[in-house]
Order: sequence, then C-alpha cells, then structure tokens
Amino acid sequence: MKPLDPIHPRRRVALGLLFFILFIAAWWFVTATGIVTPTFLASPQKMLADGWWLLSRRGFAEDIGMTAWRVFGGFGMAAVVAVPLGIAMGAYKPIEALFEPFISFARYLPASAFVPLLILWAGIGETQKLLVIFIGSVFQLILMISVIVAGTRRDLVEAAYTLGARQSGILRRVVLPAAAPEIAETLRLVLGWAWTYVIVAELIGASSGIGYMIINAQALMATGQMIFGIIVIGVIGLITDLVFRRLNLWAFAWRYA
Repeated sequence: MKPLDPIHPRRRVALGLLFFILFIAAWWFVTATGIVTPTFLASPQKMLADGWWLLSRRGFAEDIGMTAWRVFGGFGMAAVVAVPLGIAMGAYKPIEALFEPFISFARYLPASAFVPLLILWAGIGETQKLLVIFIGSVFQLILMISVIVAGTRRDLVEAAYTLGARQSGILRRVVLPAAAPEIAETLRLVLGWAWTYVIVAELIGASSGIGYMIINAQALMATGQMIFGIIVIGVIGLITDLVFRRLNLWAFAWRYA
C-alpha cells in the first residue's frame, strides 16, 4: 500500500462493504452481550423489526418521500441562486467585492438559528422547511463556486484572447467549461449537507417527515425506530451521492479519462 496509489474498483467496493460488515458486527456484539442496554441502543434485529413496522403499519414511506422532496426542493432553490451568482463573483472582481463580505459573514450563521424566525415569517408549513435548507446551503455554495471559477487557469484565458476571443466568449467558452466539473462536484458535496438541515427543520413544527418520526420515537424511547430513521437518511444520501457521481462521470467523461 503506497501513498496516493490507486486501487482496483472491485477492491474499493469490497473494502467499503467490509467496514459496513464490521460495524454491524460490533453493533450486534455490544447489544447481544449486554454491554449496552436495549433501552439506549436497540439491536440490529430490533431495528429492522421496528423499521418494517414503520413501513407496513405507520406509512413511513410517505414520510421518506416528504423529507426527500424537502431536501431536493430547498437545495434546488439554493443551486438556482448560488450557481449564477458564484460564477459571476468568480469571474468579475467588482461583483466579488460587492457580495463576498456579506456572504462570508452569512455562511457562519447556523441554519438552525433561523428556525424560530422562519416560523414567525413563514409559519410551520413547507415554506419554512425549504427556507431552512436554502439558508444552510446557498451561502456555502456561492463561495465554493466562486473560488472554483476564480481558479481558472490564466494561460487558457490568455490563449483564448490570443486566438481572437471576445470578453463575452471567454466566460462561455473557457471559464465555464473549465469550471463545470468542479462545480458539479461541489453541488454533489453540498447536497449531503442539505440532509442534515432538513432534520433540523422537521424537528420543530412538522407533522410529517423522517425528523418528525425520530422526535416522536424519542418521546417513546424507541431507539430502534430512531436508528432506522437515521439509517434511512444515510441510505438515501448514499444512493443520491452515487447517482450524482455517475452523472458527473457521464457529463464530464473527458475530465476523468
């Protein structure tokens, strides 16, 4: 094993699965031997039984769908704002000078701190939950995209000018193609953060969703249901991440060749 030495894709998958197996085995061991009491940590068997009960008897599939809709809705709103603004800030320094100080300030504000205000402004409906995800994602996206665009190789820009490109063509034919793969990768990464914000939004003033189920299970000390909800979020996030990664590989195959 050498630093930065690539490994075969099959070996990568096998190693990833091995860690999941070891993790579940350790979880089963600490619950089966009584190291941790079931009151505080349900066993894998109990978690699966509670999960099946939630899906078959409590309509948990609808909660999953509602949470997913909120994540993609709020993240989509953030992307619509962040991508063009981030590109403009990275490409044009006056625009960066105008927006960057405020966005650098705003990105340190936790989205959860806005929940009480958003309930006052937008009520406890879907708008409030979408806005929590939007606030949690948009400022990070803007700055990350701005940095990517600003890092476009200067030699490519100078070569385009030498070949007769106009200023309007530099952005469209040089900057955007060079930055697009990294922008897509940034969207993939920040989408994962959006899943953390949706749970915060659903813990207060929600009547559906995975977070709503988790807070109800906590009142009953049903750790199996809570763990199942957390695992569902992880599984959906992992599937979404893999799909996003495949789309990036397909759209920018020239970059990863």
